[in-house]
Amino acid sequence: MVELAGIIILGIVAQWVAWRLKLPAILPLILIGLIVGPIATLYTEDGGKLIEPIWNGEKGLFPGDGLYYFVSLAISVILFEGGLTLKRSEIKNVGPVITKLITLGSLVTFLAAGLAAHFIFGLSWQISFLFSALIIVTGPTVITPILRNIPLKKDVSTILKWEGILIDPIGALAAVLVFEFISVGGGEGYTMTALMEFGKILLFGFTFGFTFAHGLAFAIKKNFIPHYLLNVVSLSIVLLVFVESEIFAHESGLLAVVVMGMVMGNMDLPNRKELLYFKESLSVLLISILFILLSANINISDLKLILTWKTVGLFAVIVFLIRPLGVFLSSAGSNLLLKEKLFISWVGPRGIVAAGIASLFGSKLIANGVPGAEYITPLVFMIVLGTVLLNATTARLFAKVVKVFLNKSEGILIIGASKVSRLIASYLLKNNRHAVLIDNNESNINKAVKLGLEAFSANIYADTLSDYIELSDVGYLMALTGNSDINKYTIDKLQKDFGENGSYRLVDTDEMNDPENNPKEGLFSHTDDFIKLTEAARKNPIIHEIELNDTEHYEGLIEITKADADIVPLFLKTPEGELKIISAFSKDFTDITAGYKLAYLGKMLSSGTKNGAAVTSEQ
Repeated sequence: MVELAGIIILGIVAQWVAWRLKLPAILPLILIGLIVGPIATLYTEDGGKLIEPIWNGEKGLFPGDGLYYFVSLAISVILFEGGLTLKRSEIKNVGPVITKLITLGSLVTFLAAGLAAHFIFGLSWQISFLFSALIIVTGPTVITPILRNIPLKKDVSTILKWEGILIDPIGALAAVLVFEFISVGGGEGYTMTALMEFGKILLFGFTFGFTFAHGLAFAIKKNFIPHYLLNVVSLSIVLLVFVESEIFAHESGLLAVVVMGMVMGNMDLPNRKELLYFKESLSVLLISILFILLSANINISDLKLILTWKTVGLFAVIVFLIRPLGVFLSSAGSNLLLKEKLFISWVGPRGIVAAGIASLFGSKLIANGVPGAEYITPLVFMIVLGTVLLNATTARLFAKVVKVFLNKSEGILIIGASKVSRLIASYLLKNNRHAVLIDNNESNINKAVKLGLEAFSANIYADTLSDYIELSDVGYLMALTGNSDINKYTIDKLQKDFGENGSYRLVDTDEMNDPENNPKEGLFSHTDDFIKLTEAARKNPIIHEIELNDTEHYEGLIEITKADADIVPLFLKTPEGELKIISAFSKDFTDITAGYKLAYLGKMLSSGTKNGAAVTSEQ
């Protein structure tokens, strides 16, 4: 009882420490696991571990293979939650790179790391390639917290996020095939067995994942599941899919749950937000337990086995040679810049899937007396711990060194996804400006997504917005809801994280009627509240551009918009195409020359100056 409670308590403490220090939680979790596990044998009176994951005849939490069954089920939930976060709209520009990374990149890692392990440690070819198969994966539970704290171009963070989730089942599949090769002794019989296993894994993984995703979505939409049971029923279905897929094809369960998560994550699904929140909370708990258990399960003899210069050499080859080779080959011919390829090459931490499967296969091969099997678990843990430590401490610095760190975050976070917000976001998108819409109204979010906009359902009163990788390049904040309290709260709470370059909100009716007390963060003008903006968009849902002559011309047009309820100024567009948000203090722009344009919503200005064509509209 004490051990079980201790694991949970220590796990949550580690998560808190990681949050405070802005580190991946895996790092303190592994260190705690090592302290209560193998390191504890050096200072306890009886020479035993404080936490013994596997029953050893005297104490232990899991008998037999119980630990690995628990690890497998927990990983299935974690990967399903990861699949839910994958949106097809994210990969418009980088889909081919992601595809090559999880195929060609995986093959490069498998072959090159296998060769390195064989020649550096003198391991057999079978053990060497089992090791290389296990380190193919880059853990999403590790990459995500690293990317949250680094302002990056959206395409770069998207590549790392998708690779981390999709490559897990691929690495597991490769490890299974090598493990089966070792178990059956190779030969012609293995070739047929491998082909059959590969086909079965793909068939049942995709079939179960796709079918159950649509089945669960249908049940949710038809209200066959009561609201209070939605989360637990979904959890049970995920476990059912994993187990059933495993029964039909060993190690197809990971693929099945990832496919299920991806399919459901891209559906127009009610209550998806609640489902995602529940799975995120559950994933945090499971990750905390898993890493402590798996780290504690290592023996002190395993650590002594790999504490050599050979280990340092193998680590260096994998991180500084093999990872960059895979990335550069996979991104050849893409639009990625050299500096972006270098950063992706640098960030490749391994995670829970590698550690979990390594523990399982390593112990089984040791029990079967396979020479060199004792190296599998400690070597994989060395790679996991080393890559996490390296990336967690240097990723931000390296991003600055290679100049992918966005010193000025140009992304715009728009609170509220009403028709007006969608019009503005569409205009920003067409002008190559990253914009993200947030609303707790699922209908508004769904309409935005159908327009090809980046939008997700979230509650600004929660503390989870900073967890979204999608917001890593956001430096401007626009509160466009019809609730003045929410708009004010947004500025107060989110300005520090997302509005360092500019935070704006709509003025309310009282402020609009009292110009002397208008807030400095007032958006567009002193005379544009949500009602005026909405009415202008209802009558003329078009954003126009008009060419400007000079500052005086601009200020004159602003005065016209104040007097006309059907026109709202939005942005000042520079000759280079840069958009500047217009605030209530619009006279701050004093250097306007020919080539500048005023972007405005509503009816066309009849100022005698030539107008540009309407650039966006929404039916």
